[in-house]
Amino acid sequence: MTINIQYVQMPTSESMSAIVTNKLRKLEKKFEWIISADVYFKLENDPKGKGKVCEIQLSAPGPRIFAKTGEDNFEKAAAATIKELESQLKKRKEVFNKH
Repeated sequence: MTINIQYVQMPTSESMSAIVTNKLRKLEKKFEWIISADVYFKLENDPKGKGKVCEIQLSAPGPRIFAKTGEDNFEKAAAATIKELESQLKKRKEVFNKH
């Protein structure tokens, strides 16, 4: 799986890249048919304080899988986004198993 991480309107973070890469590798072990992942970290103005956004788009057989989460820090946002992706991947796997 190819992992592309981009930081939009903010400085890059090696530690966040390592955390997200590690979590996506674990996801890849469960779902070996994932082709690539595009990860975007964005800093948005949010009056509620949840302006740290993580977006992940996965390329896999069938339609692309996308999840976006805003939290008060990037680690929480990345964890929540990957959890959402995992539930979407489980649904996709059930469809594959029926055929």
